Amino acid sequence: MAASYSQEGYLKENYRLFHLRDTAGQERDFHFHGFDKIVILLDGHVDYLVERETYSLQPWDILLVGHHIIHKALIDVSKPYERVILYLDRQYGERAMPGAGLTDCFDRADKRGRYLLKPGPEDIDQLKRLLAALEDAGSDSRFGAQALRDTLVMQLLIAVNRLSPSAGPEELPASSPYDAKIADTLSYISENLSEPLPVEALAERVYLSKYHFMRLFKAQTGSTVHAYIRQRRLLYAAHLIRNGINVNKAAMDSGFEEYSTFFRAFRESFGISPGQLK
Repeated sequence: MAASYSQEGYLKENYRLFHLRDTAGQERDFHFHGFDKIVILLDGHVDYLVERETYSLQPWDILLVGHHIIHKALIDVSKPYERVILYLDRQYGERAMPGAGLTDCFDRADKRGRYLLKPGPEDIDQLKRLLAALEDAGSDSRFGAQALRDTLVMQLLIAVNRLSPSAGPEELPASSPYDAKIADTLSYISENLSEPLPVEALAERVYLSKYHFMRLFKAQTGSTVHAYIRQRRLLYAAHLIRNGINVNKAAMDSGFEEYSTFFRAFRESFGISPGQLK
């Protein structure tokens, strides 16, 4: 079944904060929002697919998902999944503190192509204090309660921006949750999206029979090989288009031999045409 990508949810407030803990019903398909989102994992095991990257979150990792960034959470439902999520109006930071760049962390993450921040022990202590204060302020109805909440959200954004590098060496990626052969295949697919990727050739690369490879791939990723490659190609094409690449060239560079095939797949998956995304 083809993946479906859609815009979900609207934000009428400046921001909205959630503290969620559950074990069922969280699995989501690929989607995007018209607002920015910060995800802070508190407990549980979740892999986040953001654009073309997969992140295995550890407690207190911070994920920056800017508006219109395609993402999906893959949750291990065998244990509770606890997280804090902040939905944020892109213009709020500028209205609240003009010139401060409170939402610049999202732009830097998109420019770097890396959406994960890993706080150190002192940063985690600060995050714990800020989140505890925000939760306490959420039930406060006394004079100045809203101003207090606004101030705490701005402090949280300042803390996140300080963790967000503008340049310099990348963090070391977390160890892969996949079998070595599948991890190698996923890297190869990501690096060769513009080339033909027949299942037989992928299986031969890792010295497996075609059918053993297909079964192992599905067991590890939850997707067939063909569906995964198609999904990755569409995500890459969307990334290229949003970065100003001509739609026809984006189709070719992402491995679609015929534009008509690309157009149908794109509209089927995103619900809009490539031109509308651009």
